[in-house]
Order: sequence, then structure tokens, then C-alpha cells
Amino acid sequence: MEGSESLQVGGQSLDADLLRRFYERRGYRPVWTGLETQAEALVAKVLRAADHGLDPDLFHAPLLRGMETLPTLQRDLILTNAVLSYAAALAHGAVPAERRKGFEALAPRPVDVVEVLDGALLREDPVEEIEALAPQTQTYLALRAMMLAPRRTEAAPAARPRTAAAAAAAAAEAAARLRSLKVNMERERWLPRQLPPDRVWVNIPNQRLVFYRGGRPVFTTRVVVGDVTERNQSPEFDALIEAGFFNPPWVVPRDIVEAEILPRIAREPDYLARNNMVMRPNGEVEQMPGPTAGLGYVLFDMPNRFDVYLHDTPDRFIFSRGNRQMSRGCIRVENPRELAALLMREPIEVIDRKIAQGDTVRTRLPRPVPVFVTYHTAFLDDDGTIQFRPDFYDRDTGLMRRLQGAVEA
Repeated sequence: MEGSESLQVGGQSLDADLLRRFYERRGYRPVWTGLETQAEALVAKVLRAADHGLDPDLFHAPLLRGMETLPTLQRDLILTNAVLSYAAALAHGAVPAERRKGFEALAPRPVDVVEVLDGALLREDPVEEIEALAPQTQTYLALRAMMLAPRRTEAAPAARPRTAAAAAAAAAEAAARLRSLKVNMERERWLPRQLPPDRVWVNIPNQRLVFYRGGRPVFTTRVVVGDVTERNQSPEFDALIEAGFFNPPWVVPRDIVEAEILPRIAREPDYLARNNMVMRPNGEVEQMPGPTAGLGYVLFDMPNRFDVYLHDTPDRFIFSRGNRQMSRGCIRVENPRELAALLMREPIEVIDRKIAQGDTVRTRLPRPVPVFVTYHTAFLDDDGTIQFRPDFYDRDTGLMRRLQGAVEA
């Protein structure tokens, strides 16, 4: 999980850097001699990694089951690496940062699992210390409980016989739901263990935004998210909303200008004038503020490497659609004035007056507010019910393959 060097034991790769740091703390002596009870408990827990939706084979399960056949030193190394890798999976996610996609930019605060295990071995029950690295959020616990729940007893065949096709469809649906639970538990492991009590939360598959104050949801609204083409999909990341722009201009990037605007100009020479746009010397196009401006009346300034923002839109009709994957990656907010009032702790009348002035004005928030843009196809709603949403970006399948150890290009 950490480091880049590896060594081989029993045909499996171990993390040499992680092991070196751990054994250095213990004078490079074998660790588990005299700690047989703790070792047995930890092995049992690692072999039950599926309780967290994880594949035990990621943590050397075949070697752990036959450790008695290994030389003492190899046995020590395998057990240590397995526990450290398992701890890192719970703490940071089983898919390490170097195997995540560019759009998967969420990460919790780093945890030194070497230090955690070293301290845990001083206690009678080290398992508790390791398990505490997993998220303890209501969502994670609810997803895990549903994943572990025993299957309900099927209805009597005589009462409701199933055709082979119906049985196959039911099995496929159950497999898809199980996959959804597992991948979304992994996404929970990518989040901070303590979410900020004041935060903006956007769940892309749910196509909604929720504002939390003091840990409680106080405002929710529909949003438009990126369309399903790969270049326009909304990424998963967090940032700080620092300010609000009222009456913002829209600077159209050159790639969009070349792909969409230049062909329109060729067909309609007055296109720029009709849309209150001007061509910049650098090839970008700037649309002046106004009632038809692409960013609407409000844009929330949240610097991030994706240049993805929350903003208004003049196209109000799109929020009535069930399928709202229509943007180039940014998040269009149905009720941005209300959100601005909450973030700035001002009456909405004050927000309306700033908009009515017509000038482009940047107003700082009293304090920056964290925003999380997530991709959770299974989640716990504010009523305590687990909800499932379509995986319209088709991200669950690829993440599941990586959870099973497959390497994707």
C-alpha cells in the first residue's frame, strides 16, 4: 500500500519500504514470537476482509492459511505485510492513490499504519486498533450491514415459480447490488473520517446538492452534472468555497471554442454579437454578464485543479428533467441564490440586491466552506434509508476490478 520497493515471499510481492520502516522500529527482530495470540486474532480478521467488501487475497490469504509451512522469517514477514496492507486498506482505501483514476481525487487524512500497528501490539487486543481505521460513519456502517445481511428466504416454489430467465435476472440484479455496496464502501474509505459539520455535498449519481450546517442538512436542491462523454464527466474531489461571484462573465476555454463556437460562427456570422460574446486574443471567448449568460447570476469560487465550479444557469427548464447529465463537468445549481444566502449568512434580499446592481462583484464568504463532489451510487439518505442510483458514468465496474486486484490501464 505504501512505498514502491517490493520483495517476494511464496510468489507474492511484499512492500519492502513499509516492512523496513516497521522492523526498524523493532530493532529488525522477528515480531510475532511471543505474540501468538495476537497474531492468531489478526490473521483471522484479515482472512475475513470480505466483511469490509475486500478480497482477502489482496492480503496474502493463501499464504496466511498455510503459514506453518513457511520458514520463521518468511512467516513473520508475510503476517506483518498482510496486517499492514489490510490496515492501509481500511485507513485509505484498498485502491492506492497510484491506481486511482485522475477523476478520483478524494482522499482522507494520511495515517501511518506502521505506527498504528506498532502501538496496537502493545495492547491485549490489537484487532480493535486496526478495525478502528475503517470509517465509522452511518453510511459506511449501513452499507456494510446490508452487504453482510443474510439472504432472505425465497418464497415457496409452489407459490411463485420462477422461470430460468427470471432467476437469472434476479441473480444478476443481486450481484449488481452487492457490487454497488462494495465499491461505495471503498469510496467511503476515501473520505475524511470526520466530515466538516458545515459543508456542501454534491452526489453526482443522485443529481442533488445538500448543504449541512452543524452536521444537519438544512438545504437541498437539484443540480445538473457532467454528461456521460468521458471528457465532460464531473470528477470526484473536494475544495473550499471561498467566495461568490455575482453577475459573472463566462470565459469559454479554447478547446470548447474550437469544437463548438467556431463552427457556429462559420454558419452564423452574428453568433458572437447575438450571444453578447467577444473573441479574446488568446483564442478564448468571453460572454458578458447578463440574463442569458452561461453561468447565470451566481458562480461559487472554489479553486480546484479540475476548474469545476457550482454555478447558476439561465436554462431553468432543465431542472425538471429526470436525466440531468448535461454539462461539461461543472455543477449547475437550481437554487443558487438560496445557497449563496446560506453560505454568506445573509438574507436572500441582500443577495438579490447584489445581483440587481449588474456589476461583476466577488464577495468573500465569512469563512470558507468545504465542498465535496462525490460519486456514490449507493448511499444513506437523510431519512436513514439506503438508496441506489444508476451508474451512468460506468465507474462501478472498473473500480470493482481494481478492488479485486486487477490492474487497469
